[in-house]
Amino acid sequence: MINSRWNPISGRWRRLRDALLSPHVDDQELDAVLAAARARAPLPVIWLIGKTQSGKTSIIRALTGSERAEIGNGFQPCTPTAQLYDYPSKAPVVRFLDTRGLGEVAYDPGADIEFCESQAHLLLAVMKAGDQDQDAVLEVLRAVRRRHPEWPLIIAQTALHERYPADGEHRLPYPFDQTPWPASIPQDLSRSLHYQRERAGKLPGKAAVRWVPIDLTQPEDGFTPPNYGLDALWGAIEEVSVVRLQWLLGQDAHVRDVFARTAHPHILGYAMAAAGVGAVPLVDLAGVPAIQAKLLQSLAKIYGQTWDRQSILELLALLGAGAGINYALRYLGQTLIKLVPVLGQSVGALWGATTSGATTYALGKAASYYFHQRARGLDVDERILRQVFAEQLMRGSDIMRERFKSDSA
Repeated sequence: MINSRWNPISGRWRRLRDALLSPHVDDQELDAVLAAARARAPLPVIWLIGKTQSGKTSIIRALTGSERAEIGNGFQPCTPTAQLYDYPSKAPVVRFLDTRGLGEVAYDPGADIEFCESQAHLLLAVMKAGDQDQDAVLEVLRAVRRRHPEWPLIIAQTALHERYPADGEHRLPYPFDQTPWPASIPQDLSRSLHYQRERAGKLPGKAAVRWVPIDLTQPEDGFTPPNYGLDALWGAIEEVSVVRLQWLLGQDAHVRDVFARTAHPHILGYAMAAAGVGAVPLVDLAGVPAIQAKLLQSLAKIYGQTWDRQSILELLALLGAGAGINYALRYLGQTLIKLVPVLGQSVGALWGATTSGATTYALGKAASYYFHQRARGLDVDERILRQVFAEQLMRGSDIMRERFKSDSA
């Protein structure tokens, strides 16, 4: 007889229903479960290096879509000279490391380098275009790149409008991807940008270095577009880094709706956490349904929808254990054969991690469709909902496969 641990319909589905309707894990217990899962799968780290007021927080806001206040409240100290911002906060997919007070006090990057040592990396230096005194930043960059020449580096030159003439506006189309730069760029700005680059000279390291002028302002500042050069920054990140940051944060071309963009990193973060928990026997029994329940609660909040007993029962009834889910689970079982792990890893742990992560991902994507329809006052098509679940379960299994490959590399 097949144990319910290995039967997603009779086992996981029942436990998810119980977790939604009669939660047994409080927030503190869930936080502990998520922290344990995160410890088993370290996050990619984007290290922001720059002086205070250089625009680092604005870059995080633009990349993640988070509010400035949310970012300010989300930073947590990790070393005497640095602080972390995990996004999303509960089940993050990426971690931003910000060095504080660079250039204002004596700073030794050794502790921060050691903190990042074993994790995936992208160095993102930030220099205010009008600030020519960047020696403290360059000193840190040289030290980091000497120790880790393989870490890619992007240098964002910010606050361009401070070097515009009176009543100046952004030059459109974005001109800084041309060589040489067009004469339409204000002379003061052009001189400032070139001076910073000349001062930096040839930085140590073999990985790519990309300079990107950007100007991230608020709509009330009157500059159009407010996120000037953001596409160029995304392009540079995708060019030099293997982190796949744009996809992780739901900002790629495949996720267009603003709610879907916000929901995507939450879904992915909880799915990865569920995979980490699902690899551990017994912990998986209560942990995975609790993670899935928290994900659905978070998605309801993102879409501005009521998440009560009636809504929970409706979603579960629409999904059910119908033909779409059965087909998808059969497909998932077949793909597990392709995930034969390296010698010493248990097939049971691999099954638990993969099914936990993939089903959580699919559940989140299906719930996004459900909440999207409700938010627009439209009926939820049961056939489409189950099709979304089945398709995204396949996609989720692919994501988990890639994750296992990277973990064993």
